[in-house]
Amino acid sequence: MIHDDEALDAWGFQDTRFEVQEDDSVVLTGNRYPLSGLRLPSLLPWFSKKLAVKLSGRNQNPPHYPPNIPASRAPAELLTELSTLLGAEHVSTEDRLRLRHGHGHTASEIWAIRYGEIPRVPDVVVFPKDHDEVAALVPVAQKLNAVLVPYGGGTNVTWALKVRPEEQRTVISVDLRRLSRCLKLSVEDGIAVFEAGIRGRDLEAHLAAHGLTMGHEPDSLEFSTLGGWIATNASGMKKNRYGNIEDLVLDVRAVTTSGEISRPESAPRESLGVPPLRCLLGSEGNLGIITQATIKVHRMPERREYGSLIFPSFDAGFHFLRELTHTGRLPASVRLMDNTQFQFGLALKPKTTGLLHRAKSAAEKLLVTKIKGFDPEKMCVVTLVYEGTSAEVEAEMRTTKRLGQKHGALDAGPSNGERGYQLTFGIAYIRDLTFTLKAIAESFETSVPWSHALDLYYRVKARIEREHAALGLPGKPFFTGRVTQLYHTGVCIYFYLGFYTEGVDDPVHAYELLEYAARDEILAAGGSLSHHHGIGKIRQQFLPRVYSPGALALQRAIKQAVDPTDIFAAGNHAMGDVSSGGGSS
Repeated sequence: MIHDDEALDAWGFQDTRFEVQEDDSVVLTGNRYPLSGLRLPSLLPWFSKKLAVKLSGRNQNPPHYPPNIPASRAPAELLTELSTLLGAEHVSTEDRLRLRHGHGHTASEIWAIRYGEIPRVPDVVVFPKDHDEVAALVPVAQKLNAVLVPYGGGTNVTWALKVRPEEQRTVISVDLRRLSRCLKLSVEDGIAVFEAGIRGRDLEAHLAAHGLTMGHEPDSLEFSTLGGWIATNASGMKKNRYGNIEDLVLDVRAVTTSGEISRPESAPRESLGVPPLRCLLGSEGNLGIITQATIKVHRMPERREYGSLIFPSFDAGFHFLRELTHTGRLPASVRLMDNTQFQFGLALKPKTTGLLHRAKSAAEKLLVTKIKGFDPEKMCVVTLVYEGTSAEVEAEMRTTKRLGQKHGALDAGPSNGERGYQLTFGIAYIRDLTFTLKAIAESFETSVPWSHALDLYYRVKARIEREHAALGLPGKPFFTGRVTQLYHTGVCIYFYLGFYTEGVDDPVHAYELLEYAARDEILAAGGSLSHHHGIGKIRQQFLPRVYSPGALALQRAIKQAVDPTDIFAAGNHAMGDVSSGGGSS
């Protein structure tokens, strides 16, 4: 039971990936995105320039998927019990299915399934159909010495699904895709109850049919699930209008070894001590399995508009963001891209054809670089999405226009804003293209107070350049950042990091050293360990730098109280194997 439209060895849909043509232009296959089917002649030359190496379709690194994986350890007695409970067709030990359920989407994991191996994966994958079947798995696991690891969309970038190599018990991956129904919908109250396995795109499609939206739009919307958003304490691109996941979820229903977590109704606000929801937000599979959630829903906005502003520098764009935030008139989405991402967007444009188009492009370049005097190596762009009533949108547009002019911006128009926003989903496939071109790349994020944000951005950039040189890696590092979410107290900064791998003995290890250095610098500069990706296993070693011993002990004590025998053995963040008294690394 693999989603037949999703790729197993790469991000996204099976029919969609960037392919290099004979002339070294690049085409995104399929027809799902505005970028699909367009010939991109500038992309490889631009990447080559940034990496200071020659990338070519004639020098590729073809994947060797699938890797060998260990045989299932699931005993016959367990398989019989599971089949009796769920039906044999909903229990599988098939190798590729087990492999997919044993990894997320970090660079190291995708590199491993393409070019290496994964030493431990789940032993069996099950597909319960509802809350009761999920609950019934717990006594089976307890009786037959097995553990349960929930699986939503498999999109995490934190090693959250990696099975701990030392785990000797049978590992059952609990795939929640069949839990995808809407159980309640009240337009009057603005609430809905969905099962936790529903994918973001399906949830939004269901609500749209009723003129509604949840408004939660992470980059992984197409594949990630409602339960996964809660378990990772996620954030979306339109959080300015709709809020983060903690603002949108009113309650949950969950399965734990201590019993079901649920309530008959959810009120608008309550004071009831420490609600279980707070423990499950960001729990990353360690305390139980979320099966349902009560969420806020909103009427579809009366009006949606896009916009974009070009600034002479990243600093100018940043100061614009800070002042805009404190006006109280933030558009639904505001994102500041640095110069590298600005250039990247230009490299993703198809070849200009026709005299009129070429003349328009030349005129735009003349206006920006000659008349306005912007340096092409410093300018950056802010993309904007406005949603709300017509009056709200008009007020926000007037405010951004006024502040943009104050900070020296040039209005780049709505079409560039819409293109920049829609590119979010298409460019997610770029990472896998870099692998085939003998490069490795990944993203990571942080949140940071306004007073430290610019310093942090430049410090991380400089640290990456120093570490890249110290490791003797070829060419130059690829580094870029964008400000993606705005708060009263600060911002989220989202980074991309990559380098060329030819001649590097262990590219994954080299990448991990670079990202470790970047994370070390982020913390030293006043940034958070994570804004929305979570901790998983990949950032556990940094936890003592952000939590006191007492705070870590509290997290482990919660795990000990709720799941003393570690049946929910995801092993993420500080809630590791309670029998050993701490998290696994």
